[in-house]
Amino acid sequence: MKVNAAFIFVAPEVDYKSHRTVVDTPVVNLTVVGVKNYSEAVEIAKELVSNGVKAIELCAGFGNEGIALVSKAVKGKASVGAVKFDHHPGFDFKSGDELFNI
Repeated sequence: MKVNAAFIFVAPEVDYKSHRTVVDTPVVNLTVVGVKNYSEAVEIAKELVSNGVKAIELCAGFGNEGIALVSKAVKGKASVGAVKFDHHPGFDFKSGDELFNI
């Protein structure tokens, strides 16, 4: 059975409307979406779940608070996991909680 999954990354100056793509393979249909803050991540996660996504992986830019916000937003309708750097090297070793929790 094919898995309907998503990967959400957070970065400044991205637009979730245009910074998204779908990778369709024999085993997974993966939607990749960029967001500029946690508020957008919550809204995109809800949208993805309403479109049948059952697994959401968050990029390392999400801190603990961001992971919790997305997990709470999907209300158990999708599994939420995360790649993890508490202090991300791409963000001057700051946590996403410090930068994107808007």
